[in-house]
Amino acid sequence: MQTLIMKFGGASVATPASFQRVAEIILNRASDFKRVVVVVSAMGDTTNQLIQLAKEVHPSPPKRELDMLVSVGERISISLLAMALALKGKEAISFTGSQSGIITSDDHTEARILAVKPHRILSQLEKNKIVIVAGFQGVSLSGEITTLGRGGSDTSAVALGIALKAEKVEFFKDVEGVYSEDPKKNPDAVFYPVLSYDRALEIMYSGSKVLHPRAVFLAKKNFIPLHVLSFKNFNISNKDGTLIQSSCKSTFENVSYEEGESHDNFE
Repeated sequence: MQTLIMKFGGASVATPASFQRVAEIILNRASDFKRVVVVVSAMGDTTNQLIQLAKEVHPSPPKRELDMLVSVGERISISLLAMALALKGKEAISFTGSQSGIITSDDHTEARILAVKPHRILSQLEKNKIVIVAGFQGVSLSGEITTLGRGGSDTSAVALGIALKAEKVEFFKDVEGVYSEDPKKNPDAVFYPVLSYDRALEIMYSGSKVLHPRAVFLAKKNFIPLHVLSFKNFNISNKDGTLIQSSCKSTFENVSYEEGESHDNFE
């Protein structure tokens, strides 16, 4: 069955009204795919605000407790987005990273994904629901809530795409796609309609923050296409963006998550 992973960052869900726009985009794409999973970041500057709050209580907060605190941001976003879809007549269900089966290392605030066991996601997709997943977080092998570090939601989306054998992962950003430089700072920046994984990694490592390099590297290892689109200007006739892909197509065999083992090695 055709599966699409969609990822929305904090800028796309910065205000309560933003969720209605995001819901419209999701419904538009759901008309082309039988199964849709949406990964969402915390609203706007919520993560930064939570970190600041922690430091007002403790100048160097324990990492375990910091993970417990900042993981709340994505939980707010996923529940609000499920409500926005319900208002438009589409049944959706929200899951935290742990409920989604994202298994990580024990490294609080900088965890690595080891495996994805999306049993609950699959059961809800079979009921024709849109599944909304909290990005940036998971659960360690010892049962602790963990976060993946900055840009972790991008990595969450790619990992879920691999686990669910998705056709591609779409990232909705506040730019039209990937440029050679930040187009907000340099209007003469070159736009790339298509990129290889290696060229995309070069651009990300040179300072671009459109996608996190970890997410691109994970996609490269598993040959899953990434599509960067604008959430501001997206419509049926304008969804070009930047496609990042390989000439090879993933068979989803010998799956590799970050520094972890293959998915099949985790029970």
